[in-house]
Amino acid sequence: MRKPWVVGMVLAGVLLGACGDPASAPEGPPPAAPRTSASPGPAAPGEQGAPPPRGRAPVSPGAVVKKAPRVLYLGDSLAMEAQKVLGQELRRDVAAEYTSAPYSGTTLCDYLEGTADRSLVLAADKAAALVRRLRPDFVVLQFWGNSWGYTPCMDGITYAKSPARYFARYAADARRLAEQIAAAGNGSRPRIVWVSQGPDPATPDRVRRVNALYAKQAAATGDLVSDAGKAVSPAGGRYTWTQYLPCTAHERAHRDYCTQPSRDRTALHRDDDYLHFCLAPTTSTPKPCPVRSPGILRIAREITATIRHATG
Repeated sequence: MRKPWVVGMVLAGVLLGACGDPASAPEGPPPAAPRTSASPGPAAPGEQGAPPPRGRAPVSPGAVVKKAPRVLYLGDSLAMEAQKVLGQELRRDVAAEYTSAPYSGTTLCDYLEGTADRSLVLAADKAAALVRRLRPDFVVLQFWGNSWGYTPCMDGITYAKSPARYFARYAADARRLAEQIAAAGNGSRPRIVWVSQGPDPATPDRVRRVNALYAKQAAATGDLVSDAGKAVSPAGGRYTWTQYLPCTAHERAHRDYCTQPSRDRTALHRDDDYLHFCLAPTTSTPKPCPVRSPGILRIAREITATIRHATG
């Protein structure tokens, strides 16, 4: 089943344009992101307006009632493909009120206010604008790192041309984004959950340093890191890329998620896409992954666990 690595890498560069962080840019900017409803109902693309009243998690008589957390999920194509599954996990596990607004091909600067003329994200969907409107308790940020310079707000800075400028700019954008989110909270600052990324076979050290940058930023502001990337890495090889991993107990119990049960292993990536975790082919219109994909579920469950632990 597995194609030779060279063929896979070439195909990845061709096919990732619509919903990823490929080595070559997409033909045009991605459309507005689908929006997942903040209510427990089905997804509602483009839903606007004030959030509904906060819900309550089911409790037993005499138990202390905990407020259901509001969670806002922002990010690039990895968030685009995972947004539906993450919403399902958060609603089931912590009764969260959930909203997502990912845009494929983006990076941190796209969600900064003040970049409207150079950004792929609409003004109404900037991080601070959404925080002011939705008043979330948590803002989950999942970004691969956009090392290839497609989004205009990166001003042409790429990892390949200048790693030092790339990391300096990325760190500055992380600080600015955290500051804008905090200010938008207006005295009720949401906690940011920085999602660490999985292995990258093309630039493994870049991802390691991006994850370290997230950890440093979270420590500086009292925020959180969800090491979702570890859930899609081999045991003992945090930054070793692999297409397959042994099935977990949960995947064995839910056989659709153990893609090769006879070998007790499951697929994280398609043969033609080393970056994304959706096992369906990419399309010209970015959208949530339409098929069960073990990598997406592993990532979503780790993010959910981080929020569950933070809510106590």
